[in-house]
Amino acid sequence: MSIHIIEEEKLKHPYYKLMELKGETLETELNSWSRLDLIEWLCWNDRNGVYKDEESLQEFGNTVSKEEAIEIIIRQITEA
Repeated sequence: MSIHIIEEEKLKHPYYKLMELKGETLETELNSWSRLDLIEWLCWNDRNGVYKDEESLQEFGNTVSKEEAIEIIIRQITEA
């Protein structure tokens, strides 16, 4: 299987598609996601991060809000 085909398949996955969005389009898309979907993306993108409620409560005493999740995702995508 060629690298080109692998890249095409990868870009069909919604998590990779999200990383291709910029600016207002990215923010609009993220606002349409549920908080749990945002947290799932964060866990997928940053395996060492603390995003799940149980882990976040233990480590920080609170959970990641939808607004915080959106800010983190935008930062991770734009700084990548």
